[in-house]
Amino acid sequence: MEININCDLGETSKFCSTENDPLLLGIVNSANVACGYHAGDEPTMKKTVEISKKNGVSIGAHPSFKDPENFGRKRLKLSSREISKLIIDQINILSEIAEKNSMKVTHVKPHGALNNMACEDYELASVISKSILNVNKDLIFLVPTGSQMEKAGKKLNIKVAAEIFADRNYEDDGNLVSRSRPNALITDPEVAKNHVIKMVKNQALNCFSGKQIPCEIDSICVHGDGKSAVGTAKVIRSGLIKNGVTLRPLDQLKKFA
Repeated sequence: MEININCDLGETSKFCSTENDPLLLGIVNSANVACGYHAGDEPTMKKTVEISKKNGVSIGAHPSFKDPENFGRKRLKLSSREISKLIIDQINILSEIAEKNSMKVTHVKPHGALNNMACEDYELASVISKSILNVNKDLIFLVPTGSQMEKAGKKLNIKVAAEIFADRNYEDDGNLVSRSRPNALITDPEVAKNHVIKMVKNQALNCFSGKQIPCEIDSICVHGDGKSAVGTAKVIRSGLIKNGVTLRPLDQLKKFA
């Protein structure tokens, strides 16, 4: 079995430190790089790309609403045209920096409120999917498993990678438990490891209630902004390898070869 481990990185801002980024880039297989709209800036993108290249980590754009004051976590109502421009502009921003370092952007993963809204809204998910295709039909769309983005991407024949979250709990409908609730996050690395391995083995989401929801799993997201992020990533990587899982960058998974 093949699995990818991804992480949201380069999110330099008043809300998030990039202190752990170099360590995480030595553990994960793919990096979702902030493109300056919710966090990040050109020097940070450049540094993240350089370290990713050194470690054989594939890089993807992590587009967001242009809302640094709220770290891209505030829901905004924009037109389809505005959404498309957001997506295309951010992919191009990172692509230009990547090309200067002989790297290429291999995937796209929406951030924050934009991601949450598109998980629920098929029309929004379709706008994002079409925008990605307009840039490059070979880009991989990294989306939460079971989401409207997965459905929209597959209908448009875009390359879709379905992800689960190592450090988040799930509701019975398959959505993530809201960050406003005390049981939203999984902070113990061992608990996160067991959570992930169970989901990968069963090809099903573990809901907080104990319910299991069958799903596809191509990638595992470890959030890079938590205090236990590095420890969680290390333990999950080790646990997956011990269970016979082969870890690869997204663009090197056999399904995309």
